[in-house]
Amino acid sequence: MGVTSIRDEVAAGPPLPFGRRIELPDRGVTFVREVPGPTEDAPTLLLLHGWIASAGLNWFQTFDALSEHFRILAVDQRGHGRGLRTRKRFRLADCADDAAALVDELGTGPVIAVGYSMGGPVAQLLWHRHREKVAGLVMCATATGFVPGMRERFIFTTAMAALAGTTRVGQWANHLPSQWVRQLPIVSAQRGSDRPTSLQRWASAEMRRHDPRSVLEAGAALGHYSAKRWIGEIDVPTSVLVTTEDRAIVPDRQLEMAAAIPGATVHEMPDGHVACMKTTFAPPLVAACQDVAARLVAPAA
Repeated sequence: MGVTSIRDEVAAGPPLPFGRRIELPDRGVTFVREVPGPTEDAPTLLLLHGWIASAGLNWFQTFDALSEHFRILAVDQRGHGRGLRTRKRFRLADCADDAAALVDELGTGPVIAVGYSMGGPVAQLLWHRHREKVAGLVMCATATGFVPGMRERFIFTTAMAALAGTTRVGQWANHLPSQWVRQLPIVSAQRGSDRPTSLQRWASAEMRRHDPRSVLEAGAALGHYSAKRWIGEIDVPTSVLVTTEDRAIVPDRQLEMAAAIPGATVHEMPDGHVACMKTTFAPPLVAACQDVAARLVAPAA
């Protein structure tokens, strides 16, 4: 296993756990931030960030609160941040397989997979493709499919696929659907501010690490994704954290997913799709994770 520790270059950003690069056999090099947790036997959370985010951007408000109860692995997904780079087309299934390979490489399974937005489908696929590695699921601001209608799905995925082949670095965000652009962490943070703050500069630096082609292909992959055929088969403790003012993934779709998963519990946060950027995100996320952890079956003596 090859590892390299990384310290964030942008000192003005929020305090973050150290990250390291880890080589996944036959897959490539990925990047993960780690927090040890309060005890050696603390459950492990695998944090899976959303589209156009990174582990740092998505979870920086929650590392301290979660680490009081859990060991944390927060990975940059392929094409995002410092995540795995490949010439292959972006597939959500490959992200799930990357996550499974990381769990194997670190020997931390089974884990509670925590998915935010795009991380929700990745968490769902991790369970679907590698059930033995998943002890529980926590899904936040996500659904079983992101584009509801066939016509809308066709338009969205066609546009994203075309942009992935033509858009140059530094311009890709200008071509994203307006309802998604308004939800980007850096756009949301800049509202009402004439001068960028240190947090905004750090967020901009994080987003500049993305591979534009992969990010746009990820958008297309989300447009195609649907787990409706098998979401009802999930058999591990699951919590769904619903962002009740979400306009990117409306609450009804989040609740529809929760209703389809046997025994899933619902937690709510009165905020939109960038709730993860708020200090108020940590308490409901901790509650959702503790809910799942409390329902885990203890191993036989």
